[in-house]
Amino acid sequence: MAEIATQNQSDALDIVQDTMIKLVEKYADKPADEWRPLFYRILQSRITDYFRRRTLQQKIFFWKTSYSEEGEVQDEIDKASDYISPERELSGQRNIENVVAAIKQLPLRQQQCFMLRSWEGLSVSETAIAMGCSEGSVKTHYSRAKDALRSTISETVA
Repeated sequence: MAEIATQNQSDALDIVQDTMIKLVEKYADKPADEWRPLFYRILQSRITDYFRRRTLQQKIFFWKTSYSEEGEVQDEIDKASDYISPERELSGQRNIENVVAAIKQLPLRQQQCFMLRSWEGLSVSETAIAMGCSEGSVKTHYSRAKDALRSTISETVA
């Protein structure tokens, strides 16, 4: 989730590590069943902080260019089974790239909501706690994200 939001693997790993440390420092005394939504709430806050810092840095150091790491998708495909044919591998790679590209186009809150609900398997109430919003907002963000992804991916396939 952090990697898709930041589009930078090392920044994402830093955010996740910081989130884990903060969870242990502040919430070790909480029941274990509350850790998951708390983790994602902290992660969401850290991602927001990342973008705030980046915006400030871009304003201060406007002459520097940003970079993004490429090749994460290729690394995953290189680890794929030897039994996959080249045609299926290429098709799978294109599908993965299309989905990741479509997710990156979503607004940040929709990205987070979609990933928490679909990829992480959180319930509506857990997602609401993690995102710090109402369950109704979660349902709205999730619905809009699914509609946008469905539209973007169907355009890409067609």
